Amino acid sequence: MAQAVLRRGAPNVIPGFTPSLALSLCAVGCIVLLPIAAVILTMSGITGAQLWHLAASSRAIDSYRVTFGSALIAAAIDTVVGLAIAWVLVRYRFPGRRVLDLAIDIPFALPTAVAGIALATLYNDRGWLGAPAAAHGIHVAFTQLGIVVAMVFVGLPFAVRTVASVLSELPHELDEAAETLGSRQPNTFLRVTLPLLAPAMLVGFSMALARGIGEYGSIIFIAGNLPHRTEITAILIITRLEEYDYQGATALAAVMLAASFVLILIINVLQRRVRWPGL
Repeated sequence: MAQAVLRRGAPNVIPGFTPSLALSLCAVGCIVLLPIAAVILTMSGITGAQLWHLAASSRAIDSYRVTFGSALIAAAIDTVVGLAIAWVLVRYRFPGRRVLDLAIDIPFALPTAVAGIALATLYNDRGWLGAPAAAHGIHVAFTQLGIVVAMVFVGLPFAVRTVASVLSELPHELDEAAETLGSRQPNTFLRVTLPLLAPAMLVGFSMALARGIGEYGSIIFIAGNLPHRTEITAILIITRLEEYDYQGATALAAVMLAASFVLILIINVLQRRVRWPGL
């Protein structure tokens, strides 16, 4: 009976489907697809040899090394630290827990330029945190280490929230059963809890990695932006645009666009594994 009603063209039970779908497609097209199409259209005027020459120059390769290398290190730090923070927030109740939970989301709301100025102020050789480090020969601001610090700052919430959402759904009976069978807490964590959290940690790692690769505002103030040393690809793209080298900027943008698509694919696959671990 229900199939017969559907075949007769009965109205959708969800009101407003057509205008909602039209608005969604328009928004996605204008905000997401149109800028990507502009990059691809601009690339059509560049030959393969020119694209390779522009995207594989020594300065570009060094910017890839700084960008992706720093993002990998920062994402790994975020994953480890995020696991510890998520564990504390989910498994324990203590005074100030809500304040800590709120502080984790500050990088989401804080403008990246403000974060960059704050980090550069704190970690320069005369800053509150930079001065003690400089006294021991560790310089943070205007080095690649400063880039890593900025990427850790913007990527940490992704690692914490991804792991915390999964950890909060794990039943405590698993730990209790393991302890009943004689397993100590470190072994229970390594053999029972950690394997269940591994997919979520991989998702958090990928999201922090993607965030670090695409970051610009918080890095430009603390990086120093020295070519071949502390220049990320996003800054090099801006430099090419300021030099009116639109082909060079487009070639670099194409590389970052391809990297973004790969990361999105990886994140989607990992998220599927988190939702359906048995697949």
